[in-house]
Amino acid sequence: MDRHPRTRATPDDWEDVRVLAGSGAVVRIGPDDVAPAGWSPVESAGGVQLTGESVAGEPDDEAVVLTLDDVPEMTDLVERTKPGPFLPRTIELGTYLGIRRGGRLVAMAGERLHPPGWTEISAVCTDPEHRGQGIGRRLVLAVAHGIRARGEVPLMHAAAGNTGAIGLYEHLGFRQRERGALRFVQVP
Repeated sequence: MDRHPRTRATPDDWEDVRVLAGSGAVVRIGPDDVAPAGWSPVESAGGVQLTGESVAGEPDDEAVVLTLDDVPEMTDLVERTKPGPFLPRTIELGTYLGIRRGGRLVAMAGERLHPPGWTEISAVCTDPEHRGQGIGRRLVLAVAHGIRARGEVPLMHAAAGNTGAIGLYEHLGFRQRERGALRFVQVP
């Protein structure tokens, strides 16, 4: 829904978003957008956008491509780690990679938004029992590698208060591009 500030979404635009995103989805809206009645604001602590123009990425032999069959485990991991919006159909937006330990999905990262020339790395999360092992870093780099192989640039979003994640992404070569109040609404 982000657009030039002078462009206003029409009722048909909002209906298109409702149909495409589905009931319960959380979508970002622009600073001047006024959501229709029934669309609930989702509180946000503000956020940062990080771009990876200098991030080449690197493949990871332990990372596996996740499929629709993995969605129950993916949503369970998301519930335990709270990386941000992720619904059962989010996997359809791009490639998601995961790492398993003892047959259990313990970390994942994938692709979500695809503005021309860019791909967002999203749903980066690691089970609390497996943090501190560099798994999240490896997955971010593996997803970035796939994005770069297509000739695109990786980008990421993080909550402004998630300084640990922001520090990790900056250490990997991402740089902050936008800091401000991100606004989200939930589709009725």
